[in-house]
Amino acid sequence: MSTLIKDALADTIHAPFWTDQPGAPAICPPLVASTECDLVIIGGGFTGLWTAILAKEQNPGRDVVLLEGETIAFGGSGRNGGFISGSLTHGLAHGEAIWPSDMNALVRIGRENLQAIVDFTTAEGIDANLSIVGKTAIALNEHSARSLAGMHALHQKWGDDTELLNQEQMRADVHSPTYLAGLRVRTGSGLMDPAKLSWGLKRAAEARGVRIFENTPATNIALRSGGGIAVSTPVASVHAQHAVIATNGFTPLLKRLKYRMLPIFDHVLVTEPLTSGQLSDIGWVENQGLTDVGNQFHYYRRTPDDRILWGGYDAIYYRGNRTEKELERRDSSHRLLATQFFSTFPQLEGMRFTHKWAGIIDSTSRFTPAIGTAMKGQVAYAVGYTGLGTASSRFGALAMLDLLAKRSTEITNLTIVKRKPFPFPPEPLRYPLVQFTRNQLAREDRTGKRGLWLSTLDRFGLGFNS
Repeated sequence: MSTLIKDALADTIHAPFWTDQPGAPAICPPLVASTECDLVIIGGGFTGLWTAILAKEQNPGRDVVLLEGETIAFGGSGRNGGFISGSLTHGLAHGEAIWPSDMNALVRIGRENLQAIVDFTTAEGIDANLSIVGKTAIALNEHSARSLAGMHALHQKWGDDTELLNQEQMRADVHSPTYLAGLRVRTGSGLMDPAKLSWGLKRAAEARGVRIFENTPATNIALRSGGGIAVSTPVASVHAQHAVIATNGFTPLLKRLKYRMLPIFDHVLVTEPLTSGQLSDIGWVENQGLTDVGNQFHYYRRTPDDRILWGGYDAIYYRGNRTEKELERRDSSHRLLATQFFSTFPQLEGMRFTHKWAGIIDSTSRFTPAIGTAMKGQVAYAVGYTGLGTASSRFGALAMLDLLAKRSTEITNLTIVKRKPFPFPPEPLRYPLVQFTRNQLAREDRTGKRGLWLSTLDRFGLGFNS
């Protein structure tokens, strides 16, 4: 390890930057006595919180209990990069490839869903630093640069405000010697503070009468002989008419979900605040989100206090769907991220990183959630957002509530809801296949050639063409 990287990481604490700030609401006490309710929600991330809020808005008299195994914003909802997107399809190209007949509805619903989140945070006074500033996709090699024209045309087809940037324009916007070209997309996405959004949604749920129990992991779910659902926790149980599973990539209570989803560890660094001189050295005056074009990519952004959050690239799957807390500590991934950061911004040499962490991304074979019901239609689930759940989790909540109510709606009739992602193979096949696919994706990034394996997956609609 070079002295530069060693010094940059010397005083870094292992904690998410977003939750290492004031403003968290008081932690709700755990469940200590058994209770009954109309709807029990397992998981207090974005999906669970949106489900609780929307369930109460649809029926204010409904008794809703939410169980969170840790504390609100502990999981992916407090560990992500703070990006928010209206996409429900993991990008326009991906959507056209897999759901062409539904794309008009999917694009419209996705945009309406994002606007509903903006409107809700405004109405509730949730100060989550939410702003629709768009993003720039950046080409770092020639074949990525050539792909930008097609991306530009696709965004224009669907009504986005986009601009192609050549090398000179891209480097004039954000100053990095690694940039060859870019695509500035000014609509459809933005930035926010995920912890403040989580905490704001928690307060909104409580204001509507949702009963929240933190530090209360659900250990089992079963049908009751007399009807309804029983959810067990270490101390007590919840009996409900219906249940929702919103546990992201953590070990699911339904066995079927283990085959639909991979838990992937994603790693993140955050710098110390930049000085005015350093800000001038990098440009970036529009403060949009940035991402590389490619399969293995970085996502990065400025925080409200002018740090740089830098994450992605080194996504790690552990054999057997492991999700233990100790797996969050992978120094080699953070060293790699730091090395790539200074390659991108050599003018920031000498900066230190204050925070590092990892979070679990719940990925499916098509990169979009598995949404459905189980246990005679009394349990609904939505998992597998693959890094784009900040906004689409609200869509998942709406879909689950419609399914539990057995309502035939525009959402429940979408193919993305009706058909589940293709299951991953069980171990011991899963781990080597994931590693082989990852190697092939990295090869495409280097060469620009899709290859037989990835092309075959594309033909089966398995999601690796995004």
